[in-house]
Amino acid sequence: MKTGKVYSVSQVNSYIKSLIVGDVLLSRLEIKGELSNVKKHPSGHIYFTLKDEEAAISCVMFASDAASLQFEPENGSEVVAAGHIGVYEKTGVYQLYVKSMRPGGSGQLYERFLKLKEELEEMGMFDRGYKQEIPPYVLKLGVVTASTGAAVRDIINVSKRRNPFISIFLYPAQVQGEGAAESIVKGIKALDSFGVDVIIVGRGGGSIEDLWAFNEEITARAIFDCKTPVISAVGHETDTTIADFVADLRAPTPSAAAELAVFDYSDFEQHLGEMRLDIKSAMAERIKHIRLEKENYHLRLQRMNPINTVAQKRLRLDGIEGDLRSAMKLALLRYSGADRIENDLRAAMRLAIKRCRKTEGIENDLRAAMKLALQKSRAGCELYAQRLKAYDPEQSLRSGFAFVQDDKGRPVKDTGSIKKGDELTLIMKDGRVYTNVREIEKR
Repeated sequence: MKTGKVYSVSQVNSYIKSLIVGDVLLSRLEIKGELSNVKKHPSGHIYFTLKDEEAAISCVMFASDAASLQFEPENGSEVVAAGHIGVYEKTGVYQLYVKSMRPGGSGQLYERFLKLKEELEEMGMFDRGYKQEIPPYVLKLGVVTASTGAAVRDIINVSKRRNPFISIFLYPAQVQGEGAAESIVKGIKALDSFGVDVIIVGRGGGSIEDLWAFNEEITARAIFDCKTPVISAVGHETDTTIADFVADLRAPTPSAAAELAVFDYSDFEQHLGEMRLDIKSAMAERIKHIRLEKENYHLRLQRMNPINTVAQKRLRLDGIEGDLRSAMKLALLRYSGADRIENDLRAAMRLAIKRCRKTEGIENDLRAAMKLALQKSRAGCELYAQRLKAYDPEQSLRSGFAFVQDDKGRPVKDTGSIKKGDELTLIMKDGRVYTNVREIEKR
């Protein structure tokens, strides 16, 4: 049947596209539906289908728009997609070009979430300056979550695996539904006053409605005011709540929160063993050094001992006695006459006695000289000690003076060695003061 002019496929598709583009309603609209066939292209584009019980529509969200998403699109999730209807002329397929997307069925909740997030952020409740450090060695772990479910089981299992001696205090809070936020707040306050080392606040995953107790302002303020460090572990890795922004640390899952909060006891034991070996090695080295110093002092004392001098004199006396005996033998051999021998012997004996008495006098004089020398040495030592004490820098520091060093630890003796802006260290009797040079006045 002849109908008139014949058109090409591209002409028809182009005409249909012009009709759709010119439609005001289709140029800006929001469509609510369930996500299916979600595919993420390596370029960052997201291709998916929106469907309800009776129909479906193809959708595409380009990478530049997908980068602003506040959640992870997943099959089966209900969303509200905003954009315009367009036609891909090559295939003649029309589709929704999505500019923005939010969780569906919870649009008002999501708007409340964004509004509260903005208000609390302006108040500074998300600032890093208010975040508390998580203690490295947690012995008492507080947990605010439901008493049943995977979250509490995961926290207990991971914590006990890492440290069998950890003490876990569970506050069984209501984490979903009416009154859940108030229950969570009571749990945080109870464990904070109980005195645990850190508190994990969280639950398993769910929709925005399920997690809403962790988006309430009273929950955020309870976490912010808590004196005990708080780890937020709400939902899965892609779930984000107000509690995550206010908490001192955010964990992607309850299991990860336990990993972050509880130290590994086996690693701790190994570290202690290494520290013990280091301390033993340092002590052995110190003892060795002290023993060497002791031996050195002992040798010096031996060299300075006056008894050594007395021993030398006694050896000399022994030599004189030997000479006397030799002289007596020689006199007996030289003289055969008894009288002369007797006279010589008497003379030799008198001489020997005289020498012995002289030696005893020398020994007495030596002892007296040694005693006097020791007294002079002690007096000299005391004098030098007083002089050293006068030069002791500690005395000057106790009198209110300070020792000045530059930023390299060198002493500052005059104004010529420093300039304006230099960093100086003032060493005082009870500590150090770090300061900058504001002005230099020479005299």
